[in-house]
Amino acid sequence: MTPSLLPGAHLPEPPVLTFLAKLTVQVGPPIDVGPTPEGHRRIVPILGGTVQGPTLRGRVLPAGADFQVLRTPELTELDARYALETDGGAVIYVHNVALRHGRPEDMARLNRGEHVDPAAIYFRCTPRFSTAASEWSWLNNVLAVGTGTRMPDAVEIDVFTIG
Repeated sequence: MTPSLLPGAHLPEPPVLTFLAKLTVQVGPPIDVGPTPEGHRRIVPILGGTVQGPTLRGRVLPAGADFQVLRTPELTELDARYALETDGGAVIYVHNVALRHGRPEDMARLNRGEHVDPAAIYFRCTPRFSTAASEWSWLNNVLAVGTGTRMPDAVEIDVFTIG
């Protein structure tokens, strides 16, 4: 049951989202662990990629992986861990947790590496950043959200900081 507001009450203002960057993450073929007590597990290697934003620009380093659990035919939980290197040489660690949801037939095609219309898949994430680089230390103290698109050999993520 949805709580109702008192007559005359106003909804709170949502937080401001500020575009940080588009991450294009190149991925390799999944390593299929198989059905486990937690769900069907897969590990998707991260091979590299690009980072393009108004201020944050660089590359995705060829290290890390996306640890996936296919919970149901409609839902996949993602837990990606990898690093970015800025054009200035700073290294930023990324821990990105996501949900991908769609019709069973669309999710099956996506998991086989086939193209699926991004509009048919709900793909949202919450990347967290960690770095020792002083010029990027503000990333240690913000939350971010993103929208993702899975392609056969890459994932595109539009990342927004939450103000």
